Amino acid sequence: MHIAILTFPGFNEIDSLVALGILNRVKAPGWRVTLCGPETSVTSMNGVTVETQSRLCDLPGADAVLVGSGLHTRDIVDDPKRLSTLRLDPTRQLIGAQCSGALILARLGLLDGVPACTDLTTRPWVQEAGVEVLDRPFHASGNLATAGGCLASPYLAGWLIARCQGEEAARMALHYVAPVGEKAAYVERALAHIRPGLPDGQEG
Repeated sequence: MHIAILTFPGFNEIDSLVALGILNRVKAPGWRVTLCGPETSVTSMNGVTVETQSRLCDLPGADAVLVGSGLHTRDIVDDPKRLSTLRLDPTRQLIGAQCSGALILARLGLLDGVPACTDLTTRPWVQEAGVEVLDRPFHASGNLATAGGCLASPYLAGWLIARCQGEEAARMALHYVAPVGEKAAYVERALAHIRPGLPDGQEG
């Protein structure tokens, strides 16, 4: 199971790295989580440079893809050549987007008829792309999920774990990162957002 976290220069550290940390709480055989970028390294919006473990050419072979947000998302979607390198297929991949990552999914045509969550800054651009934006932190429909607001990143990671490893695995991963003294309430709130986006029969 390869999960690629799409991470461009100018990326938001919270989106990409929080998801990376939570997803790596899963220790199942074959479970692999990578930062996926256009180069061997990318520098964040706050000047933090990290190495990538996979490249854009690896996206079609990934089982799941999370599209992070960043400073240059609008430049990416306005560049047909760059956008064409993002080959995603929700018929066989689980695909999630964080904040402005929803704009990438919208411009790829993946959100046709599917409402989305995004951050307040990106909201009007996603709406301009013809997508209904929900005033919620998380929404999933079929194999597509979106989250709005940096701290909604755990919901996206939790949804992906629940889809692939079951709700109990998601509960354990979220419990680990939840604040001490708030763990039970935090996990239940997160799962309340995630459960409606799970296939029938997978909840609980």
